[in-house]
Amino acid sequence: MRIKAVHFAMLAAVAGLSAFAGNAHAQAWPQKPVTFIVPFAAGGGTDAFARPLAAQLDQQLGKRVIIENRAGAGGTVGASAAAKAAPDGYTFFMGAAHHAIAPSLYPNLDYDIEKDFIPVALVSRPPQVIVVNPEKVQAKTLGEFIAYAKANPDKLTYGSAGAGTTHHLAAELFKILTQTKIQHVPYRGAGPAMQDLIAGHVPVVFDGLGSSAAPIKAGQLRALAVAAPKRVTAFPDLPTAAEAGLQNYEVSTWYGLFAPKNTPPEIVQRMTKEVQTALQAQAVKDAWERNGSDVPDVKGAEFGKLVSSEVARWRKVVTEAGVKLD
Repeated sequence: MRIKAVHFAMLAAVAGLSAFAGNAHAQAWPQKPVTFIVPFAAGGGTDAFARPLAAQLDQQLGKRVIIENRAGAGGTVGASAAAKAAPDGYTFFMGAAHHAIAPSLYPNLDYDIEKDFIPVALVSRPPQVIVVNPEKVQAKTLGEFIAYAKANPDKLTYGSAGAGTTHHLAAELFKILTQTKIQHVPYRGAGPAMQDLIAGHVPVVFDGLGSSAAPIKAGQLRALAVAAPKRVTAFPDLPTAAEAGLQNYEVSTWYGLFAPKNTPPEIVQRMTKEVQTALQAQAVKDAWERNGSDVPDVKGAEFGKLVSSEVARWRKVVTEAGVKLD
């Protein structure tokens, strides 16, 4: 009995030392700048939320949080790079709803969004919005736009953040519901798509409010409807799709922070806590409201369940809609 008691005491001591070492590791972190890989070009919806969050975390952590934009293939290039990054707590990945769609459209992905990442926290979830260049599209309401699209099949084009993104799927769902034909023009992120929309190179984008809010307010773009169940506080005069006459058209996107698999759990827990604190900062709250998003409180395993449910949901949409990559 005495031997067993001593053995148990030794095990408890080792466990205590391990926990202490883990806590010490988390407290000492970070000792150098932290990188957030954003898998789209600068200026898009992911950037609209990643950069204010990074600026707030700069202050909280006392170290720089650097945004590294790695665009390509509907966000999968950046995701692949993040999945292969050293799991040392100095690289995180700002993923999006697009990455729950990708498994259904890219059969040869070299990463698994559910297995190769640790979900840290949901960051934002803005709704999609239908925006047009007012000089290229005369329609002032969603009904007028649908009528024009029906009368002119394949004459309109729409830009997206890339094949397989929520922009792409939102447009394809719109086409199914309205029985219209609009040609797809994929870009390397919402930022470049927005630039071409403002310049008039494409007439319409089915965008997330994160990247289109500012040009809408500046009068550079005309918003026709928001694909949400209720109006957005920042745009009280903008009708929902249902109010504008298009039922069952509700599409939102989301952005969330992930760590590469095998990142030390104590660092993941510390980052989770820091993100939750940052999301309550007034500057961040104000930015989220301007971009049409609420401030979510979804983290860790709960966020992981959300991602898995989204993968399943979008697989069903892709299959039923017969969506193919361009």
